Amino acid sequence: MVLGILLSITAIGVVCWLLFTLAIYALPFFAGITVGTWAYGTGAGWPGSVIIGLLAAGLMLGVGQFLFAFARPVWLRLTIGFVFAAPAAVAGYHAVHGIAKHAMPSETWQFIFSVVGAIAIGATAWIRIAGAEPARSGQNFVRG
Repeated sequence: MVLGILLSITAIGVVCWLLFTLAIYALPFFAGITVGTWAYGTGAGWPGSVIIGLLAAGLMLGVGQFLFAFARPVWLRLTIGFVFAAPAAVAGYHAVHGIAKHAMPSETWQFIFSVVGAIAIGATAWIRIAGAEPARSGQNFVRG
């Protein structure tokens, strides 16, 4: 019984670690799933829809990181950061709600913990994307 409790705590810790680590990839994941589902609906089949979804997710991640790295205006960097952090917050809300649903019977406390989890995971994604510095101009890059 004690081993089961320890394994459950370890499993929850691993899931939370994965959630915080992979939070920045929520937007590309959602984009890949959406495009893959669309491709399957248009007749691409399973292999084609998986390949198209992976390409769309990779493209979304690459374009987002490229724009964030080379964007100079602060408002544009804030917008790109928000676009990446918002889906992470939604995913965080639902992940924490799924865990809280099994841990506590009160729906009010489930909601409170879910909102706190969404804020924490959204903030983590925001900090991870905002941690990238904008690219320097060529002259400063050569000197630096």
